[in-house]
Amino acid sequence: MLIVPLQAKPSQSLNISLNGQACTLNVYAAGFDQSVYVDLYVSGSLIEGGMYGLIGVRMVRDSYLGFLGDIVFNDTQPDPVLGPQNPRFQGLASRWQLLYLFPGELTGDV
Repeated sequence: MLIVPLQAKPSQSLNISLNGQACTLNVYAAGFDQSVYVDLYVSGSLIEGGMYGLIGVRMVRDSYLGFLGDIVFNDTQPDPVLGPQNPRFQGLASRWQLLYLFPGELTGDV
């Protein structure tokens, strides 16, 4: 597992190598509630776009897309009553982390 370095900004683009894949991640807030979305490119080709950031839900999931591994959001400070909450840009990098899961890690829970 690898923590993808994000910033608490409403829109950001990050070029990063994930398991030897030249990736570009666009992470942005949209909608009335400023939900977080992700676009994933590998070597300049769009793999998945407009993926809604849900805690613990793998975003790519389908191996036929050609992406090795997966990405998922994690809440490091879940509410004691409500539990984990979906990410908002204000808490990216502090409360909410974007994790890259290596192919061998895809069978277990996040």
